[in-house]
Amino acid sequence: MRRSRALILTAAAVAATGTAAVVVALPASAAAPTATFAKTSDWGAGWQGQYTIRNEGTTPLTSWKVEFDLPAGTTVGSFWDGLGTSAGQHHAFTNREWNGAVAPGASVTFGLIGVGPGSPLNCKLNGASCTGGGSGNPTTAPPASGKPSTAPPAAPTTAPVTAPPATTAPPAGDTPANPTTGPGSNLLPLRVTNKSGRGEAVHLYMLGELNGKLGYVDRAGAFTPWSGGANPPVPAPDVSVDGPRDGDGVTVQVPRGLSGRLYFSFGDKLTFKLTPDGLVQPAVQNPADDNADVLFDWTEFTFNSSGLWINSSQVDHFAIPHAVSVTTAAGKTRVTGAIKPGGREKVFAALSADPDWKGTVVTRDDGVKLRALAPGKAADAGTFSRTYLDGYISSVWNTYKSQTLTVVPFQLEPGKKFFGRTDASGQTMNFTDGAGKQVYSIRKPATADVWGCDGALVAPNDAVGGPIARSLCASFNRSTLGKIHTAPTYEPAQFYQGDVTNFYSKVVHEAHADGKAYGFAFDDVAAQESLVHDGDPRGAGVVLEKF
Repeated sequence: MRRSRALILTAAAVAATGTAAVVVALPASAAAPTATFAKTSDWGAGWQGQYTIRNEGTTPLTSWKVEFDLPAGTTVGSFWDGLGTSAGQHHAFTNREWNGAVAPGASVTFGLIGVGPGSPLNCKLNGASCTGGGSGNPTTAPPASGKPSTAPPAAPTTAPVTAPPATTAPPAGDTPANPTTGPGSNLLPLRVTNKSGRGEAVHLYMLGELNGKLGYVDRAGAFTPWSGGANPPVPAPDVSVDGPRDGDGVTVQVPRGLSGRLYFSFGDKLTFKLTPDGLVQPAVQNPADDNADVLFDWTEFTFNSSGLWINSSQVDHFAIPHAVSVTTAAGKTRVTGAIKPGGREKVFAALSADPDWKGTVVTRDDGVKLRALAPGKAADAGTFSRTYLDGYISSVWNTYKSQTLTVVPFQLEPGKKFFGRTDASGQTMNFTDGAGKQVYSIRKPATADVWGCDGALVAPNDAVGGPIARSLCASFNRSTLGKIHTAPTYEPAQFYQGDVTNFYSKVVHEAHADGKAYGFAFDDVAAQESLVHDGDPRGAGVVLEKF
């Protein structure tokens, strides 16, 4: 996922994500387990889908395996809540360690992104038809892709990731239990727990977009659109919810269809402003911002008909360590984002000790370290070099004048490769497919393009240019390009080993208990992101950790 394009709330409208499901396989008889596929979004060049495995029998399932074929020209870009393998156009998904047991009458789900217009065919569940018997062929024809039913979903899988999220592991034992709701509820309880050890008051703000309108949500889950904006921007009303004191928790309700941010601040409240068409949010890179001296952070989420995605993001800055979690229909809670003991202090110490990176640390006049800025934001603030990566970028571009860069963007499709060479001008890298046809070009990026995964490295939402650009951006940030000639690499031990690298992302990852973080926009390449998802969530949580 390109975090800044998927979950971030902006003043511009974000594409709506929920659509009616298109069911491919008909329900089976009550005698056997079934697997039903539904497309939840379709944008022509790809789609998002979900399989529901339902135990229609009388004995528990202890494990499951769903197999299907995809037509030529369509592949799996990413998936979650299952383990996947592929052989040509044949794909197989098995349960994770926490969702294999399915009691009679119960169900579990896994999701995937399809790259291309085709739909799954020839579905089998544990070797039998997904409809509960027979050959495994669908009993209804797959729907034609037609025109896109919606824009690409505002969810972490907007751009295909290359491996199942490693963040779907069972939580640590001290994770607070999330309050839960029943199936099909349009309100999702989200528990905010304060384990910070700090005495200041906490203020919460749930802001986002619902049904094409920007607004805010109160504690009970009621959404109110913003109104009364002007130019120049005018102060927004105080829409804060009283947060939990240290050692306590507060539950807020998230309405289905909302995509946005949950802000939390310690001590002072946050200031927001309104324009005629949007909301002006805190700008961490602006030392003159009204919120520059406030200790605050946010988590990002989307809750729609396809479930909940929630992540702790460090793409802009690292300030308040917080873990995020989701509770499934089976009562399992998955968590990511937990910080190691003393992890926050170690991030600030490592950055402050490096002459190149000490300018990323923002300290208040009273000595409180407020945040560490991501390098792109620190460059915008004037406290970090704008050309930090330029020499490394030039070296990489020169390397691939005489050496071929092989891009394998889909881990499940190792045979799908693109081959990059820098042209004679030294300014453009051209990519060919396996047949030698030129399919994409990328001009030499600047440092800012790498930090933002934008500009020359902007990733179109397609099956060729987007995956190539994402792979290069991740590999530049992790300083593997020019040394490892296949991109991306999936071995975290090989990341950030260059003398010039995204040191901020490196130390932020090292500070987290599971090694997961969103240190830059495409940190989901190789599943390094701090995100959890469930297609049928019953509860969610945010824990403000000790610092």
